[in-house]
Amino acid sequence: MSTLTVRLPDGTHARLKQMAKARGVSINKLVEEMATATLAAHDAEMRFRLLAARGSPKRALALLNRLDDDDRHRPRSPRRRAA
Repeated sequence: MSTLTVRLPDGTHARLKQMAKARGVSINKLVEEMATATLAAHDAEMRFRLLAARGSPKRALALLNRLDDDDRHRPRSPRRRAA
């Protein structure tokens, strides 16, 4: 495990401290969770971009058109009126 020193404005530190307390975790654990979530989002975006780069725009548009057609032919549920 590595140690990382981060300089934060006092206000940011105070807010992180409050958030960690509200969640019942240490600031260290909170920042670790945030870093993990950010990396997971980045990895998902990179996978999407890689797949998109290898894909065919023509096939993608055909698929979207097919989904639109399916939606048009799907029976709609009755709308409920507000009380």
